[in-house]
Amino acid sequence: MSWGTELWDQFDNLEKHTQWGIDVLEKYIKFVKERTEIELSYAKQLRNLSKKYQPKKNSKEEEEYRYTSTRAFLATLNEMNDYAGQHEVISENMTSLIIGELTRYVQELKQERKSHFHDGRKAQQHIETCWKQLEASKRRFERDCKEADRAQQYFEKMDADINVTKADVEKARQQAQLRHQMAEDSKAEYSSTLQKFNSEQHDHYYTHIPNIFQKIQEMEERRIVRIGESMKTFADVDRQVIPIIGKCLDEITKAAESVDHKNDSQMVIEAFKSGFEPPGDVDFEDFTQPMKRTISESSLSNSRGDGKYEPKFGGKSKGKLWPFIKKNKGAGPEDFSNLPPEQRRKKLQQKVDELNKDIQKEMDQRDALTKMKDVYIKNPQMGDAASVDHRLSELEQNIEKLRLEVQKFEGWLAEVEGRLPSRTEQARRQSGLYEAQNTSAVNSCAQDRESSPDGSYTEEQSQETEMKVPATDFDDEFDDEEPLPTIGTCKALYTFEGQNEGTISVAEGEMLYVIEEDKGDGWTRIRRNEDEEGYVPTSYVEVYLDKNAKDVYKSLQKISE
Repeated sequence: MSWGTELWDQFDNLEKHTQWGIDVLEKYIKFVKERTEIELSYAKQLRNLSKKYQPKKNSKEEEEYRYTSTRAFLATLNEMNDYAGQHEVISENMTSLIIGELTRYVQELKQERKSHFHDGRKAQQHIETCWKQLEASKRRFERDCKEADRAQQYFEKMDADINVTKADVEKARQQAQLRHQMAEDSKAEYSSTLQKFNSEQHDHYYTHIPNIFQKIQEMEERRIVRIGESMKTFADVDRQVIPIIGKCLDEITKAAESVDHKNDSQMVIEAFKSGFEPPGDVDFEDFTQPMKRTISESSLSNSRGDGKYEPKFGGKSKGKLWPFIKKNKGAGPEDFSNLPPEQRRKKLQQKVDELNKDIQKEMDQRDALTKMKDVYIKNPQMGDAASVDHRLSELEQNIEKLRLEVQKFEGWLAEVEGRLPSRTEQARRQSGLYEAQNTSAVNSCAQDRESSPDGSYTEEQSQETEMKVPATDFDDEFDDEEPLPTIGTCKALYTFEGQNEGTISVAEGEMLYVIEEDKGDGWTRIRRNEDEEGYVPTSYVEVYLDKNAKDVYKSLQKISE
């Protein structure tokens, strides 16, 4: 079936129909656009929901997330964040693969449709012009024939009238002949015009119009195929993220299955156990004997007295507080001697872990500065190697101070563990692990404490882990130091193997953060994450600088200088 043969006389209807087809395509584009907006809104709401229920830093909520049930809930929140990301992927893919492609196609379709119907109107105007020429030739032939008849009749009348001179008769005869000749010429012209019109009309309805309508039909069929393919893409975009969404749900299920009620119950014991023995039997006091009333050492009142510490230890102690922590309301002695034995042991273990963690942090800073010094030595144009010597010296002094503190608290810890009832080494260390996970038990300095995966504590760990030291002037200055801010982003144009110290390896197409632009030496400093940063050749990356961030960065550089 062809529109050119079947719909040869439906030019106006085809014009309306093809316009309707474009309107349908634009309506579908609007539908997909609204779907992408819904996906983005849904993803944003999911992210906000996940963020809303995340534990707050340095709060009691963070302490609660040491239990398996709350850790499973935290894993669920994290997976919901990834789940939201997949809906953002759906929105991005629909925008690029459907909205962007169809929008360009609609513009091309409108131009093509305009061209085809312009050709159709041009063909119609041509055939109408031919028809007008035929009508004009016909009317001229008709008029000339009538004029020839009147001239013939006038000649015959003059010829029959005996009163008319011969000259007048001859003039009438010549006029009649002229009119007859004009009628013959008009007849020939009319015949020629008619033949030409019939030929043009045949070409119009059997060649030109069918060809134009055939192109319009093909254009419309392409539009129909294109919208069908877009609907298939619409489904495929959703289908592509189903495996990842399934993995998110699998991780939530896995987290739920990791909930261990026995373990949580044991953690409650470790968190609140005092370490005291239950009170013994109360001795009988015989008031019939004239003796001084006494109370057995194993009595309930004495036992309770042993476990009860006077308020003077709860913040009014005259003992010297540890100079490296801030004095909090209700803070006890530095060695936690105001606490029951078991709780004191856990607090000391926790403090040792904090100190070790701070030592590790200082050592990481020292190693980073050492690497930077090596970079400066190998590439003097990047900076002066001697400029970091003073900071390295300060870090070494700070590490030594923290190690002395570790030794002090380890001494108290050894003293407490020697007094506690005998227990297996594993259980003792397990207690230290559970308490170490409590990030807000004593003060805000214990934010990121960690212990080993199996809960054990070794001498090696005590030397490598660390704790914050906000008391000294140097520590205040060093703790306030922030990592370099990002001043833009960059895309790796080629793969670069960073084999020298101070450089970083990147893969082609990888997106990274820019923290220091090229200063004329051909190197740009970038960051992948908090732990990975370094230099890459400027020619290997395409940099997109954020002007505001760049201005702030330059201001900070001037201040530091």
